[in-house]
Amino acid sequence: MRHVTLHQLRLFHSLGTHRSYTRVAEELFLTQPAVSIQIKRLEESVGMPLVEQMGKRLFLTEAGCELYDASRDVLERLRVLNEDMIGLESGVKGPINLAAITTAKYFMPHLLGAFLRDYPEVTPRLTITNQARVVERLEANLDDMVVMGTLPEDMELEAELFLDNPIVVVAHPDHPLVGEQNIPLARIAEERFLAREPGSGTRAARTRLFAEHGLDANVYMELGSSEAIKQAVMAGLGISVLSKHNLAVELEAGLISVLDVEHFPLMRQWYAVHLKGKKLSNTARKFRDFLLRDGARIWEKVQPHTHLTPAPSAKAVRPAPRKRST
Repeated sequence: MRHVTLHQLRLFHSLGTHRSYTRVAEELFLTQPAVSIQIKRLEESVGMPLVEQMGKRLFLTEAGCELYDASRDVLERLRVLNEDMIGLESGVKGPINLAAITTAKYFMPHLLGAFLRDYPEVTPRLTITNQARVVERLEANLDDMVVMGTLPEDMELEAELFLDNPIVVVAHPDHPLVGEQNIPLARIAEERFLAREPGSGTRAARTRLFAEHGLDANVYMELGSSEAIKQAVMAGLGISVLSKHNLAVELEAGLISVLDVEHFPLMRQWYAVHLKGKKLSNTARKFRDFLLRDGARIWEKVQPHTHLTPAPSAKAVRPAPRKRST
């Protein structure tokens, strides 16, 4: 490993990510022959092949995989060090990359906006996408942290709860069950149910609760987003379960009603999550601490209707806690 340069590590990390000399050249503003020469020199320094070409596809060798992981760690540490140096010199500033699942779009902009009022020189990038894509981004370490409610079980994570997520049963305001109290869960199971797609955390929580009571929902239609569910409920196509965080406008306008159903509201949670062992930049640490300290208080102030007490017989849908390393 003599004479390996930081420039070569950047090149190799890009090659391991894209598996294409052309993409590396485009990303780093080099010619393709220049990239090939540097990778050859890196292999000579390491003393073994790092890549192998099979047809048009490029693969990393076992040594290449080891070096790719090491280069990712080195470059990540340098990135964090650079951001920390900027922070030490000028306070909390610079970039922060965040990702959140689709349902978090209702509160994350408010929380991020409050944080930026305190630290206006921070430059955020917030990616809102589905659960599967957030998990992919988390695994690839593309963000400083992600916000999610359902934690992957096969990943080593550090996850900290910062906000409760009440799940309620919703219906059209003209539905015959509106106004009834403590509606039996079995009665709800008879209604036409509008369900989220498989993989949705809300769907998983509802399915678990029904299964605990020996019930199955009468699924009438599957829809791919909370917005689609709301539109279908407002159209009178059926009932559903949604996060109350998503319902501010519709409840205020009288377009949707919340049913009083036994075992509801279900209380799920929102977590700030990153890979275990990841070193957060000063800015990312500040934002994490802000979420843990002030996130729930600020959101309750913005949306006071979301502050609910769980039903006495309901179980909080909470994974085993994963505490931050000290």
